[in-house]
Amino acid sequence: MTTGHAVRTPPALWLKLAAAAVAWVGLYQLNEHLWTWLFADVFGLDLASPVGGAVHFFFYDVAKLSLLLTGLMFVIGILRASFDLTRARAYLEGKGLFVGLVLAVVLGVVTPFCSCSSIPLFMGFVAAGIPLSITLTFLLASPMVSEIAAIMIGDQFGWGIAVAYVLAGSLLAIVVGWVFSRFHLERWVEDMVFATRISNLRADGHVPTMAERVDASLAETREILGRIWKWILLGVGIGAVIHGWVPADFFATWAGPDNPLAVPLVTLAAVPLYVNGAGVVPIAEALWAKGMSLGTVMAFMLSSIALSIPEAILLRRVLKPPLLALFFGTVALGIMAIGFLFNVVFA
Repeated sequence: MTTGHAVRTPPALWLKLAAAAVAWVGLYQLNEHLWTWLFADVFGLDLASPVGGAVHFFFYDVAKLSLLLTGLMFVIGILRASFDLTRARAYLEGKGLFVGLVLAVVLGVVTPFCSCSSIPLFMGFVAAGIPLSITLTFLLASPMVSEIAAIMIGDQFGWGIAVAYVLAGSLLAIVVGWVFSRFHLERWVEDMVFATRISNLRADGHVPTMAERVDASLAETREILGRIWKWILLGVGIGAVIHGWVPADFFATWAGPDNPLAVPLVTLAAVPLYVNGAGVVPIAEALWAKGMSLGTVMAFMLSSIALSIPEAILLRRVLKPPLLALFFGTVALGIMAIGFLFNVVFA
């Protein structure tokens, strides 16, 4: 056990961490430009074509997700090793469930990750002992309640609708968390989420040095990536095949205002589309212009942002099938309820 005075961190370690951070930022900024240059300029692919768009999307998104997952898991590991997260648990337990759910929504809003890249934070919270209902609330709120999407919705649909979007998405995340808090769901979380190197590092009150934190975070990051890299390729591969597949005429015809089943139809049909908040708003505007009612458009946007096949594939590595099905099913029902409500209020 480390006791007494703190161990001084060697300057060389700080330099290595700084160099790694600069390299990560550089690679992340270069990612899209690299694949665009390679496939469009070098190989001459038409990125607007189905094949060119799918190939570009696959390599870009695999690289983006790999960078995000690696960077986030490493940083979260350092933070978990650096702070006594039992205080965070005690704080949340003292404040009550509702405050914890609201804080999870606020954190989700200010961390505008896609549904897949929210997973490392989710794993870190679960491993730290944060209640599962609160972590699932964050997992839902982070992609669904996007400030970028809210601004674009305000510009295209009106600011009143943008506020309604934020409130509806936030309320849905809180309700889902509250519903899940009624059950003991921890048994449906994979054991690998709890048995992490970081958790063992702080066992018996040991205060790790920075070198120990870095080593443990690197080892845990490699271990988790080793478990999920195949699922990243599979999930993004499926997303790439259907990327850009948004049959606006189909939605306008079969999910028009005269179809009472329009909201369930678009909620389920939007799941495979795998788009983020910024990318779905222009599609939603086109559907609205074709006559789709606002609540149906809202259900389409929320479902395509919050639920995706790649997310389900990655989540399967940390959640067992019953909890995964319960999470997706509850969110889908909540999105349908929001769609029906919007159709009544904004008729």
